[in-house]
Amino acid sequence: MSEHLLEVDNLNVYYGPAHILQGVTLRVSVEPLALLGRNGMGKTTLCQALMGLVPAASGSVRFDGIDLTGRKPYSIANRGIGYVPQGRRIFPSLSVHEHLRLVPSSRGPAIGSSPWTVDRVYDLFPRLKERRRNGASALSGGEQQMLAIGRALLTNPRLLIMDEPSEGLAPVIVEQLLDTLRHLSAEGLTILIVEQKLAVATAIAERLAIMVSGKIALETTSSAFTNDVDAQRRYLGVSPR
Repeated sequence: MSEHLLEVDNLNVYYGPAHILQGVTLRVSVEPLALLGRNGMGKTTLCQALMGLVPAASGSVRFDGIDLTGRKPYSIANRGIGYVPQGRRIFPSLSVHEHLRLVPSSRGPAIGSSPWTVDRVYDLFPRLKERRRNGASALSGGEQQMLAIGRALLTNPRLLIMDEPSEGLAPVIVEQLLDTLRHLSAEGLTILIVEQKLAVATAIAERLAIMVSGKIALETTSSAFTNDVDAQRRYLGVSPR
């Protein structure tokens, strides 16, 4: 059995003639991993490829030793990978409770002492319980993110992929989100967080992978990268304050 929960090898994805993912190789173990990069670097495409939402032209994705390459998204989710997509992708016409009831909680417990159920999601996010009858379109951005996370947790994943979770959220809400992710990580849930914001990524993960133009350009640690201003400028195009 591999020491890595997720193994991505030489993954290539095209959109028509455009070569989006160019030989991506990545390892995710038990500890959180943050994937950083500017807009248009291929981060979301990688998330979608891992979930079977876009086809791989070549390469492989293995999860817990099982080859998931070419499988349908529902099959990948059933293997234990949860996904919180960029923009949350909730259904405006459904209530909070209807969203959560849509996900069958049929898998055994993946982390913690009990499987994820609607009641356990409400315990994690009391605000969702307060707004259980509200339509999703009436929720704030932070509440929508709670709902998207809760929906993913109901699949009882071992790995949670989160694409730009802090996007559009106020700083105080981001801090609450980070507290939740740290709590889930401490319970044993492996997290792959995809971010543009260095501060958010490093608040969750000590291991970083930097994506540039569809390739993993650098793998490093949070402590090393935050102390390397030149690397931040080179790979992220930003100057830290």
